[in-house]
Amino acid sequence: MAAFDPARLTQARHLAGLTKSALAQQVGVSAAAVGQWEASTTPPRPDHLQRAAEVLDVPIDFFALGRPYAQVDASAAHFRSLRSTRAAQRAKAIAFVEQTWELAYALEKRVQLPPVDLPGFSGGEIHHDDFPIDPVEAARALRSHWGLGEGPIPHLVRAMENHGLIVTLVPFAGADTPRIDAFSTSRLPRPLVVLTPDRADDVYRHRFTAAHEVGHLLLHSDTAPGDHQQEREADLFAAELLTPCHVIRPLLPTKLDFIALSEVSRTWGVSLMSLIYRSRELGLLSDATARRAYQRINQMEKLGLILPEPVANYPGETPCLLSKAFALAETHGLSYSVLARELRWRIPRLRLLLGEADTRPALRLV
Repeated sequence: MAAFDPARLTQARHLAGLTKSALAQQVGVSAAAVGQWEASTTPPRPDHLQRAAEVLDVPIDFFALGRPYAQVDASAAHFRSLRSTRAAQRAKAIAFVEQTWELAYALEKRVQLPPVDLPGFSGGEIHHDDFPIDPVEAARALRSHWGLGEGPIPHLVRAMENHGLIVTLVPFAGADTPRIDAFSTSRLPRPLVVLTPDRADDVYRHRFTAAHEVGHLLLHSDTAPGDHQQEREADLFAAELLTPCHVIRPLLPTKLDFIALSEVSRTWGVSLMSLIYRSRELGLLSDATARRAYQRINQMEKLGLILPEPVANYPGETPCLLSKAFALAETHGLSYSVLARELRWRIPRLRLLLGEADTRPALRLV
């Protein structure tokens, strides 16, 4: 019991989405007792700890001291859907981020990952001395810094990973994942962007979300979760990163032309809705014309005339940094069981964080 780490109990409880009272009820103790365990006031009895491990679906040695742990506060993350995300869901999301960092740390001991190349980033902090703070100028500066040129960015997520950002796309919170939505944090040794599968049914929306989160990482080191101005700035950054104003403007029709817009959409990897908004923003379409265009697009989507393109059809937009790192380490002797033991996780949890879908058929009893 001298090796018990109360922070690990809190992390496991958050991952399970349980309150102290709910965990206490299943373990057979009072909520106050669980509070004392997590506050390191009184350690749990061995039988209580064993029961807690069963309830939280972790090996009992998950609660042991002695392995790296990067604790992140929920206020240090940019949650895109903060208002619709409950505190327990945010806590689950943050615990997932902490585990993702642990996985990356374990892999980086064995494999050289791309160095972090995000302007101003150092050791979990962003400091800008000569980098623009205006979102449009920042997007242009990042394109230059990353050598993306002025044309379409063919594989945005891959570009992010190639510059050392960790990007994930897994149902980390089960059915709660869509409600939590995308978020990001720069308060770790590597910046981390969490994208969610519910947006992966539309590659254009997925790419804009990814660009939006990069904007947060670059512009908003002092996080103000849910701040309308910061969200607006991240949208401006994303629009300029994906469709630079001076390049895209001559390509956009001055009259509403869905055929021409569709061609630009496919070439630049952005949605029709985004291009309509961009056209209105650049003064090419009036507010009234833009509203009519939105209505027509919604109608066409309902009729199945516009079908979303899933991210699965675009390998360059599916995160692979962690899975590729594991695959490389595997050729040098690493295995799922060895890594799971090191992290004190169960193998299904490890596979989930590596982005591997559970392909086993589901057994249903009737």
